Amino acid sequence: MTNWVRFNWNGQTHRGMQSGDEIAICDNDLFAEANLTGAKVALSEVELLAPYTPKSILALWNNFHERAMVEGQTLPATPLYFMKPVSSVIGPNETIYRPRGHSGRVIFEAELGIVIGKECRDLSAEQADDHIFGYTCVNDVTAIEFLFEDKAFQQWTRSKGYDSFTPLGPCITTDIDPAGLNVLAIQGDETRQNYPVSDMIYSPQQIVAMISEYQTLVPGDLICCGTSVGARTMKPGSEITVSIPGIGDLQNQFDDFPG
Repeated sequence: MTNWVRFNWNGQTHRGMQSGDEIAICDNDLFAEANLTGAKVALSEVELLAPYTPKSILALWNNFHERAMVEGQTLPATPLYFMKPVSSVIGPNETIYRPRGHSGRVIFEAELGIVIGKECRDLSAEQADDHIFGYTCVNDVTAIEFLFEDKAFQQWTRSKGYDSFTPLGPCITTDIDPAGLNVLAIQGDETRQNYPVSDMIYSPQQIVAMISEYQTLVPGDLICCGTSVGARTMKPGSEITVSIPGIGDLQNQFDDFPG
């Protein structure tokens, strides 16, 4: 298992392998074989960034049995997904901002993110692990009223695509089995979401395989696996932590747009 991080240190942006409170600096591309420079730095001395910039972002809806049951949704025959702009990505400790002039609800959604490492098309679920680089924490933020503002067209991209609406990190963890993971959302000091990945309607491997039937996935694509029950409204000044034990804690603050 390796935790890949990206960070600012000594006036430059670096990539490295985190182990505990120390980062071993690498000079290779994220998806290439690790090439250690020999330099190490303490985690406390760096500014963590989003672990990478995705090529594209695909996000699932209605992918958990419990949520489907609570909300009266039917189980989908295929993964239901939409796209988010890459410009919505921020890293750990950055601020999620309410869209300028918006006064409605903005909610958090704690999710597991799949990072594709090898190009793939028409995979089987059994082949998917060979094309998954690793997993990360995602907060799929939503300005919920915009989604249903026009009764003729649900605006998924608009409601979920604002700048800062895809916090990502703090690392990408490789060589981990997602089946035993739990995803938590902690608002302030209260746990609002705590659900098992095993409750997914489509597992991470099935998601990759089934989406690859419709489109070619390339290294760097991020797939957000959807969320379960417990997503809530954020209040300005509140802190939201997406925690996946075995991967890490992604903490961000929510606030009104400045100015």
